Amino acid sequence: MANLSGPAEQPHTPLLPVEVHCHGFAGVDFSEFSLLDLELLEEICAREGVLSIPTLYLHHHRLGEFEKFMRRYDATRRAGRIPHVVGVALEGPLLSSHGGTPADTVWAPTRVEWERLARLGEYGLCYMVLSPDAFSPASDFHGQTAARHPGFDWIVPTLLGYGVRPALGHFTRTDPDLSARLVKDIVDIAWDAEWNGTGARVVTDHLFNDMPLNIRHAFRTTRARTAREATLASYDLPGWTLDAMDEIAGPVPAAIMQEAAAGRIAACINFDGEHVDLAIASRAVSLMGLENSMMMTDRCDSARLGGQDLTQGEENGLWYQEGGIVAAGCQPLAQQMHNAMTREIKGSGLWDLAAGTAHRAFGLTPLEASQLPDHMLAATHAQWASLETSADTADAA
Repeated sequence: MANLSGPAEQPHTPLLPVEVHCHGFAGVDFSEFSLLDLELLEEICAREGVLSIPTLYLHHHRLGEFEKFMRRYDATRRAGRIPHVVGVALEGPLLSSHGGTPADTVWAPTRVEWERLARLGEYGLCYMVLSPDAFSPASDFHGQTAARHPGFDWIVPTLLGYGVRPALGHFTRTDPDLSARLVKDIVDIAWDAEWNGTGARVVTDHLFNDMPLNIRHAFRTTRARTAREATLASYDLPGWTLDAMDEIAGPVPAAIMQEAAAGRIAACINFDGEHVDLAIASRAVSLMGLENSMMMTDRCDSARLGGQDLTQGEENGLWYQEGGIVAAGCQPLAQQMHNAMTREIKGSGLWDLAAGTAHRAFGLTPLEASQLPDHMLAATHAQWASLETSADTADAA
């Protein structure tokens, strides 16, 4: 099968890297969307030389307020004032396991509420993270939904009909085989449905996080890092194959990786070295294909996210919520690109991972010079030149 997002070609016009999944820049919690200064976010993105898809949590009682925000976003975008802010995403609300998500932003929309959410695709909502096993016996929603809560055979086509992609993530750990089958079911539903958008029909939350695994995917403490080399050696990463991923990493990551390699989804993965070990992340994207993989940061620049206070420890740079649960990362996209280069992902492969796949998956087009004020254009070009030089230097090393 051909790749869902088109051929992976080095563009004549450089593509800006895309912060596909990020939660807050410059001390601003995107989930406080009523306070979000979109034009300040535009300036930050231009300064950093990136496009962004701010990713929000949504409390049930704020759905109407979110609809107003999306109309404000759309009007500002259409006026040409925020060309670097290329879409908006939601993490939830239909998540079978909370993970680092605020518990009160997890809820099951009714049919009417799904229709309201789906219609926001017309205003720039480009994806929603949802759990394929949300209605399984192990889900927090089990026994709490009724006839007014539709299943995925209705939810997925409704979202796609308005150009909103399901992003698969936040799995339970009770029945990995069932969760993996449900991943494939949703992908099948999406490919059979009418698609009113461009690019990928299905994307994901970050691979290896918030899902059942057979492997240790991250080494976040000093004690864990002492065993890292021996643990990775025991995994025989060079010997990994897609066909064997079910036994190696588990049915859920195997299903995602196989669907990505087949060009049926665009898969996100984190390259901060803390959500996922860089050796594991780089091997995974080589198996899926860089043309089917997107770097995501899960970035938050402050100690507050989705209305909850976060903390950082001394062992790593991750943000944690109460109970020691990872809530977000802190590394910007440029740092994660450099991290990828240390794993021999360079040149056109690096640009696919940080830019090309996202542009194809979300149907983005390169920014034209006429869209940007002179000071933003200069900053964008300077940032791009710096990153491009770094990639070229690494490629020649």
